[in-house]
Amino acid sequence: MISAAILVVGWFSYRELGLDLMPKTDVPVVNVQVQLPGASAEEVETQLTKPLEEAVNTINGIDELRASSDPGRANLNISFVLERDIESATQDVRDKIGAAARYFPKDTLPPVITKADPDAAPVLTLVVSGSRTPKELTTIVDKQVKQILETVEDVGAITFIGDRHREIDLLLNADRLNAYGLTVDQVREAVQRQDVEVPGGSFISGPAEIDLRTMGRIQNVDDFNRIILAYRNGSVVTFGDVGRVVDGVQEIRSAGRLDGMPAVSLLIQKQSGTNTVDVVDRVLARVESIKRTLPSDVRIQPIRDQSRFIRRSFEDIKLHLILGSILASLVVFLFMRNPKVTFIAALAIPTSIVGTFAVMKTFGFTLNNMTMLELSPATGIVIDDAIVVLENIFRYVEEKHVTPHEAAVKATEEIGLAVMATTLSLCVIFLPVAFMTGQVGRYFYSFGITSAAAILISMLVSFTLTPTLCSIWLKNDHSHGQGVTSKSRGFYTWLDARYGRMLQWALKHRLGMAGIAAAVVCSAVLLYPYVGKELVPDDDQSEFSVNVNFPPVRATRAPRSTRRTWSATSKRSPVSN
Repeated sequence: MISAAILVVGWFSYRELGLDLMPKTDVPVVNVQVQLPGASAEEVETQLTKPLEEAVNTINGIDELRASSDPGRANLNISFVLERDIESATQDVRDKIGAAARYFPKDTLPPVITKADPDAAPVLTLVVSGSRTPKELTTIVDKQVKQILETVEDVGAITFIGDRHREIDLLLNADRLNAYGLTVDQVREAVQRQDVEVPGGSFISGPAEIDLRTMGRIQNVDDFNRIILAYRNGSVVTFGDVGRVVDGVQEIRSAGRLDGMPAVSLLIQKQSGTNTVDVVDRVLARVESIKRTLPSDVRIQPIRDQSRFIRRSFEDIKLHLILGSILASLVVFLFMRNPKVTFIAALAIPTSIVGTFAVMKTFGFTLNNMTMLELSPATGIVIDDAIVVLENIFRYVEEKHVTPHEAAVKATEEIGLAVMATTLSLCVIFLPVAFMTGQVGRYFYSFGITSAAAILISMLVSFTLTPTLCSIWLKNDHSHGQGVTSKSRGFYTWLDARYGRMLQWALKHRLGMAGIAAAVVCSAVLLYPYVGKELVPDDDQSEFSVNVNFPPVRATRAPRSTRRTWSATSKRSPVSN
C-alpha cells in the first residue's frame, strides 16, 4: 500500500508537471524603459538617462549597469549578482525610479519596469498572409485571430510583427499656422479637448439609476476639419483652415512577407511556469477552427514552434529511460534466471522514478533536459538497493533453508546498514550539486534534488516492497536449484572462477595495481585541458536566421513645399471604421 501510494501520488504529479527545454532560471536582470516622444537622443541622455543612472546606482547588489539613449527613449539594463533575489531587486528599482520620476520633463510617459523572464520568449510564431493590403490584413488578424487566441488557456501575450494599424494623420501647414498666430501645441490641445468622452455621473429616475455619458468623441474623419482652434477677429479658425486630415496607416517600423505575399506575424508567449507543449497544442487546435472563418485567400500557418524540439528531446529521453529500465531488468534476469525474482527487483525502477515526480512537483521543477537527464542513469542506480536486498534474502532461503518470510526479515535486518550506507553515500555525491553557486548552479539545482529523491525512494522501496514480495513469491524449493541458478553451477560458476583468478593476481601485484590506478588519475589531470567546456551542449533545432546591417542613409534636404508641411499625428484616434 505504501508503494501504491507513492505510484498514485507520483502519477498525478507527473500529469501536472510542466514541460520545457531547460530548467527555468530567474536571471537577476531588470529592464527600465522611459519614453519622451519627440526628444532627440541628446535630450534623452541629459534629461532621462543620467538621472535614471544616478537613481538606481545606489541599489545594493548591482553587478552591471548598461544604459542607452535613443530618440524618444531611454533604456537601462540592470544586472544583479546571482545571490540577489529578483523580486526584491525589482521592487528596489521601482522605488528609486518612482522617486526620480518627478524630475522628468512634462511629456515623459510613465516608466516601464520589467524583470527578465525566460518564459517570456515566444513559444509559437504564426504567420497570416494573403493577397490583401497590409491595413486590411492587419484588421483581419486583429479581429479574427488575435482576439480569439488570447482566450486560449495559459496564453500570456500576443504581439505583432509587420502590422499596419489604422492611423489618422493631422498634417499642418506652417505658413497658415503663422498667419493665424497658432502653434502646434495649441492645435494639439484643441484636438485633445474636443475629442473626449467625459463621464456625466448618474441620476435616479424612479426605481432606476441611470448613468450619463458625454458623447464627445469624433466619429468621422471629416469631423476633424470642423474642430475649433481659436477665434480671430470675430471669426472661427477651424482645423481645416490650417491643415488637412489623412486616413492612412501607421509608419512602417516592421514588415513581414511569406512566399512573396504580405504577411503579419503573431508571436505567442505562454504564462510563466506553464507547459510549453500543452500551450502550443491548445493554440494550434484553436487555429484549426479559426481557419474555417477566414476568407479563402487568407491563410494561417506556424513557422516557428518551440514545442517541436522540446517534444522530440523529451520523447528521446523517455525512450532512453524505458530502454534503460528494460536492460537493467535483463541483466538481473541473466544472473537470477527467474521471472518472479526479476520482476521483484525491476519493480524498484518504476516505483522510484514515478515517486520522484511528486518531489519534482513539490519543488516546482519541470520535465526538462536536466531532470530527465538525471532520471535516465537513475534507472541503473535505483535498482541496486533492491538487488542487494533480494540477493541476501535468496541466500537465506537457499543456503540456510529458512522460510521466505523469515528470510525476508532476517536478511533485510542483516543488510540494512550496508544498503543505507551505500544509499546515503550516493546522496552525499548528488545532493551538494544543488548548492552550487552561479549560473551553473541554477541549472544543476533540479538535477541534484531529483537525483537524491530518486535514490532515497529506492532505499524505501528496497526496505518495504522488495522483502514483502520476496516473502510472498519465493518458494522453499528454490533451495534445490529449481527456478533460480545456484551459485555452484552454470554461468555464475564460470564467472566467479574467472573473477577469483583476477582478484588473486591483483593481490599478488599490489604495487602494479596501485601504479595503474595512479596513472589513470594523472591522465585525467593531463587530458582535462583538452576537453571542451560549455554550459549546455549545442542543440540543432533545424532553424536559422540571417541578420543584415545596412549602412546609415545620408539625410537629404527636402523641397520647400515638403519641408514646410509637417505633421502632428494622433496614433490612437477614436475614429470608427
